[in-house]
Amino acid sequence: MLLSTEGAIYGELGKIIGKFESSFYNFFVGSIILFLIIMFFGKGELSQTFKVPRWYLLGGIFGVGYLSILVFGIPKVGVGISMIAVVVGQMIASILIEHFGWMGSKKRKITPKRGLAILFMLVALFFIY
Repeated sequence: MLLSTEGAIYGELGKIIGKFESSFYNFFVGSIILFLIIMFFGKGELSQTFKVPRWYLLGGIFGVGYLSILVFGIPKVGVGISMIAVVVGQMIASILIEHFGWMGSKKRKITPKRGLAILFMLVALFFIY
C-alpha cells in the first residue's frame, strides 16, 4: 500500500517542483533518515561497499530509475496501471532470474503454471488500463 501511496505523492510533487527534483527529494530525505538509523542501530560495515563485485551496487541505480519512472508515469497513466505494471515487471524479471539462475539465485524452470500466471497478470494489466 505504501508504494502506491508514495507513487501518487511523488507524482503530484513532481508536477510542482519538477520530476527529477521530486525523485531527488525522496532519496535525499531517505538518505538522511537512513544515516540516522545507521548511526544508532547499524551493525554492518559500509567500508566493505567497494570491495564487493560491482554488479552488487546496481540496486542504487535501479532504485533511482524505478522512482523516476513512476514520477513521470503516474500523472500520465495513473497509480493503478503504474503499480500493476510494476508487479507484472517484477514477476517477469523474477521468473527469468530464477529460470537462468542469475545473480546466484536457485534455478527454477519456467513451468506452464508460471507462464499462465504471467499471462493472467498481463491480461489484468490490459483490463485495468
